[in-house]
Amino acid sequence: MDAIPVLYTYFRSSSAARVRIALHYKGISYESRPVNLSAGEHLGENYTRQNPEAQVPFMLIDGNAIGQSIAILEYLEETRPERPLLPRDPAQRAQVRAIVGAICCDIQPLQNLRVLKTLPEDQRAEHARKVIAHGLEIVEKMLEKTAGEFCVGNNVTLADCCLIPQLGNAHRFGVDMSPFPRVCAVEANAGTLDAFRQSHWTQQADCPPELRK
Repeated sequence: MDAIPVLYTYFRSSSAARVRIALHYKGISYESRPVNLSAGEHLGENYTRQNPEAQVPFMLIDGNAIGQSIAILEYLEETRPERPLLPRDPAQRAQVRAIVGAICCDIQPLQNLRVLKTLPEDQRAEHARKVIAHGLEIVEKMLEKTAGEFCVGNNVTLADCCLIPQLGNAHRFGVDMSPFPRVCAVEANAGTLDAFRQSHWTQQADCPPELRK
């Protein structure tokens, strides 16, 4: 575990942001290697040779090459358990994973860049808004039973690592957040922590200067 981990990322990728948050929260140093999805760099032979999925995030760590954000998050949790992102209680762990699934399986894949590019340009934002709003309705109801300061109780978990980047997409596409007070409360609490601030898309090296806050 001596070599510094390498994360292939893209500033706008909510999937990559999940991993960035976990790395910062756990205090794991890493090298960021941007892959410009908008320019199609992920489809180039040099990248697909090592990552056939042609997606981000993709991580080189401990001599392993790991794709898919949730697989990476689980690996980090299992190999670097300091500052845990899963509760000890099995029922709460299940709650965390259910929220993760609601976001990463039922919202993000339906509004990601690959899907949006199949639609006429004038329909993309509206499609994303509908998908995200519908998904957040479900997450809001889940948080009624699980939330404290964060998605599950009062500690940061993998659910928060997944929710906050998805809210970045919600804001980007102009989703009305007023029906989701619990979601917004979690977002406000996460915004006080360095791990979330440092992982925000505007703070990434490949974010164009004109998009930075």
